[in-house]
Order: sequence, then C-alpha cells, then structure tokens
Amino acid sequence: MGDDTRAEIRLADAADATVIARIHLASRAATMPYLPPQKRSPAQVTRWVEDVLLKECRIWVAVRDAVVLGYAALGGNVLEHLYLRPDARRQGVGTLLLDEVRRHSPDEVLLHVFQQNTDARAFYERHGFTVLDTSDGSQNMEHLPDMTLRWAPNDVTG
Repeated sequence: MGDDTRAEIRLADAADATVIARIHLASRAATMPYLPPQKRSPAQVTRWVEDVLLKECRIWVAVRDAVVLGYAALGGNVLEHLYLRPDARRQGVGTLLLDEVRRHSPDEVLLHVFQQNTDARAFYERHGFTVLDTSDGSQNMEHLPDMTLRWAPNDVTG
C-alpha cells in the first residue's frame, strides 16, 4: 500500500458536520441492519453533530484525496462514535482513527458496542479491548443488548 492511499487524520470542525452526519447514517444503515429505522432526517443528524457532538466531543476525521472517509468522537475517555463510509471499511482507516483516539486518551479508552455488532467487536478485540460489562440494553436509546469495552496500555499482553 503506497502513501497515496493512506488517509490523513485531522481535527474536525463545523464545516465537517454535514459529511460526518452522512457517514453516521450510511455506516449505521450498512453495518447494523438490526437497528430500529432512523427517525431523524439527515438535516436533523447534521444539527446534532453541530450542536451536540462537536461541542461535547473531540472529533477527528480521516481524509484521503480531500474525501472524508470516517470519523471518531471522543468524549472524555469514552469513544462515543467511530464510523466509516461503507466503501472505506477494511482499509486501515478505522485503525488510524483509533490510534489517534488512544494518543489523546493514553490511560484508557472505554466504549459501548451492541452485542450484535460482531464486526465492531472483533475490530476492537484485535486492538486490545476487553469486555468490562454487558447490559440488556435498557440503558441505550435502541434498547438493544450492548457491552462496555475497555482498552488500557497495561492490559496489553506481549
């Protein structure tokens, strides 16, 4: 893989809100078909990115050839979101975003993942995350069983 295919990671700003919302919706639809149908319009999701996500989280985007391929949102030490364009999966983009998140939360990173999301679970396990807790879904908006995963540098063996 040449350098020309490598994505750059940069902090997101308000100008990225529309594309972040588009990636959020497309990724969820493509990778989590079991989720309840999205009730919010793309404009509403964009407003949520602008009014909530960009204010409460640090967000990084992965960019290649001026195209945003994915984003990661970190609130404190919690990885709130990591989504990629469906056509950008399995190219190392998620790993680049996750590495950036870990650089900014070096002591630990927590995240929540749906139990049904086996691809994401496998991705995080490959990157040294371990299961901290499981829940019946009563605490999440979708009411689907989920789990809390944790990464910490001293958890990594070998």
